Amino acid sequence: MSEEDKSNPTQNASKSNKAEQKEESWGYDLYPERRGTFTPKLSNILIGKEGKEGIEKFKCEKNVYECVKNSPIVKVMMAALKSSGCPVDIRRHISCEVCDYSVSGGYDPELNQIVVCQNVSTRKGMVQGVLAHEMIHMFDYCRNDLNFKNMEHLACSEIRAANLTHCSFVSAWSQGDASWTKIKQAHQDCVKTKALYSVMAVRQIGKAEAVDVIEKVFPKCYADLEPIGRRIRRNSDDMLRAFKEAAYYGYE
Repeated sequence: MSEEDKSNPTQNASKSNKAEQKEESWGYDLYPERRGTFTPKLSNILIGKEGKEGIEKFKCEKNVYECVKNSPIVKVMMAALKSSGCPVDIRRHISCEVCDYSVSGGYDPELNQIVVCQNVSTRKGMVQGVLAHEMIHMFDYCRNDLNFKNMEHLACSEIRAANLTHCSFVSAWSQGDASWTKIKQAHQDCVKTKALYSVMAVRQIGKAEAVDVIEKVFPKCYADLEPIGRRIRRNSDDMLRAFKEAAYYGYE
C-alpha cells in the first residue's frame, strides 16, 4: 500500500468499493427476468411492447427446438459440446427470457446457461445466430476451462464467437468496418468491433481498457477456429460444410 493510500483511508475505501463493483458487474442488468426484477409496465402493455411474455416464450422455445433439430451449425456445436463432456439439455441449458432491447442473447457462466432474448430474437434465424454464438462461449467454458471474470479470457471467447459465427462481409459493411479492397482486414475489424461492444456490455468497462485487452489476445484467439473449423460466411454453404466436416474432428 502506498503512502497516499495510507493517508487517505476514505479514498482507499472508495477505490476498493469501485473495484468490487467492477468485479460484480456481469451484465445481469441486461437480463431483468434473470435477476427477478422484470415487471411489465402499463405504458408498454398499452403500446403492445410488453404483456405478451407467455406467447413470446412459446414462440422462442419453438424456434430453439427447431434450430437444435435442424440447424447444421447448432448441431455442430451440440456435437462438439457432447464430445467434450458437456452435453446440452435444452430444458436445462437454454432459457428464453425477457431481456434489455440492446441484447439478443447471452451466456451465463454461473449457471452454464444460454439466454435467448425472446423479446428481441423473434425469428428463427436470429435464434440460430444466438445459439451458435453463445455455444462458442459454452464450449470455451467446458473445453478450455475459461474464467469469464478474467478479462483476457472473456475477450478471447468474444473474439472467437464473433469470428466464427457473426462477421460476414455484410456484417462488416453494416458496422462500417468493410472495404472492397481490404476484405480480410474488414473481417478482422468486424470481429474486433463486435468483441469490443460485447466485452463492454458484459463488464461495463471503458472503451480504452477493452480495446487494450482485445488487441493483446487477438492474434491467438482469431486464429483459433475450434470447434467449427471454418469461418461462417453469410449466404454460403459454410454451415453445411462445417456439419459434414465435424466428424473429422470427432464431433458426431
